Amino acid sequence: MKFHYDVSGTDFATAGSASSDIKKKLKQLGVPAAVIKRTAVAMYEAEMNMVVHAGGGTADIDIGDAEIVIIMQDHGPGIPDLDKAMQEGYSTAPPAVQGLGFGAGMGLPNMKRNADFMTIDTAAGRGTTVTMKILIDGESA
Repeated sequence: MKFHYDVSGTDFATAGSASSDIKKKLKQLGVPAAVIKRTAVAMYEAEMNMVVHAGGGTADIDIGDAEIVIIMQDHGPGIPDLDKAMQEGYSTAPPAVQGLGFGAGMGLPNMKRNADFMTIDTAAGRGTTVTMKILIDGESA
């Protein structure tokens, strides 16, 4: 099953709607609760990154028998220092966003923690594509 979502880059109120919808679909399919939680967390963090840093993007999800593949592609400027961005607590979110309770520097680390496999294709000056795979019947990440 394949699903596509457009992620707004301007609306905090709708951020997380794609991950919420996928969570509902996974429940309907009888996917184990732990897998649903990991999928929802990883997707939500990616959606929030799109809103905070990238001006939006797209989410493409492929739910197979053995794994869930999530491809999050944004319209942003890229991540200039990926090693730094992967450090817990490192954030480039503007103060206004941090004042709303976002931008704690846990997005990418939480995505990695909840995925069994994750790649990030990024460079300064162009968007970022994050691909995550979550095994349905395997051990948790």
